Amino acid sequence: MSEGRAVPQVGEPLSGFTVGVTAARRSEEFTTLLTRRGATVVHAAAIRIIPLVDDAELERVTRELIDNPPEIAVATTGIGFRGWMEAADGWGLAEQLGEALSRARLLARGPKAKGAIRAADLREEWSPVSESSAEVIDHLLAEGVEGKRIAVQLHGATTEWEPLPDFCEVLRVAGAEVVPVPVYRWTQPDDPTAMDRLIELTVSGGLDALSFTSAPAVASMLIRAKEIGLVDPLLNSLRTRVLAVCVGPVTAAPLEALGVPSTMPGRARLGSLARHIAEELPRRSVRLRAAGHDVSVRGGCVVVDGEVRQLAPAAMALMRTLAHRPGRVVSREELLSVLPGGGEDTHAVETAIARLRTCLGAPKIVQTVVKRGYRLALDPVDCGDD
Repeated sequence: MSEGRAVPQVGEPLSGFTVGVTAARRSEEFTTLLTRRGATVVHAAAIRIIPLVDDAELERVTRELIDNPPEIAVATTGIGFRGWMEAADGWGLAEQLGEALSRARLLARGPKAKGAIRAADLREEWSPVSESSAEVIDHLLAEGVEGKRIAVQLHGATTEWEPLPDFCEVLRVAGAEVVPVPVYRWTQPDDPTAMDRLIELTVSGGLDALSFTSAPAVASMLIRAKEIGLVDPLLNSLRTRVLAVCVGPVTAAPLEALGVPSTMPGRARLGSLARHIAEELPRRSVRLRAAGHDVSVRGGCVVVDGEVRQLAPAAMALMRTLAHRPGRVVSREELLSVLPGGGEDTHAVETAIARLRTCLGAPKIVQTVVKRGYRLALDPVDCGDD
């Protein structure tokens, strides 16, 4: 699509919005659900899942539970529990593991975990309506766990940003003997290039929303952001201008612990997540009335009078900065600092502003304030003090 060319919106709710996708599994399906609704999608798998049958630690824990079965077993994810049973089958241990778990009281965190338990010809004793790990903990603590041996199927590798290690620690403090089951272990991607780009887009405001479908994906992105020195800018952007969207409360927990607000659908499903994004982004989109035009600044474009206008990075950076303080004057020096490549000559700002005006197709949207800088020419009802 050529820079600045207007593209009439065709009615899709996400037209003009850019959504980051971090999913490793079913990413193509999720991307299709978003693009059908008009979104531009930037994908970077945040994790690489280790094949369970090759996981020596999982095999060790499985044999330990067969030899000494737990009194209680907690299944937290459907894919994790199924993967565990399939790996056990690969080791020739499926029958023994099923027998050991049949002696335990099985708790399922949600319907997917419940379905996986039943697919293994086992039956859960209880499952919370909320699909919340916190409710599972409350249920166990209410009945008392002191002296009990409890197997807890983990989501992924232990990190400072994942919620389940706290789950295990709470049970240990209450007196339980906890056996973590490291199902669905993960590592960071072999090549971090795509994730680095997604982090940088989030920091710069180039995304409207960043979606997560697992707590490990959140943890992996935070780890990588810390490695490249961008964890604080990433968190600040997620707190202020890029919407964090999570598939459910377990996925959102690491972000909430860091003060990052998130939103999620009522049901933890990919389809529900896509629909939720399509409802939330248009609702939260800031619309301005400038120089007689309806203007909405989004992650990767500007919508003017219902038409999507794609801008070059320099023009987009200027527009985001002006829109961050609508109606207020922004100095040439500040605008120069946000231009890709920077520089010291404020004439570069004048050139970029001229190009921005052309691309918007409505030059009067951006107003020159002599000897001071530029601002969005808000109509009087929206205009604040200089």
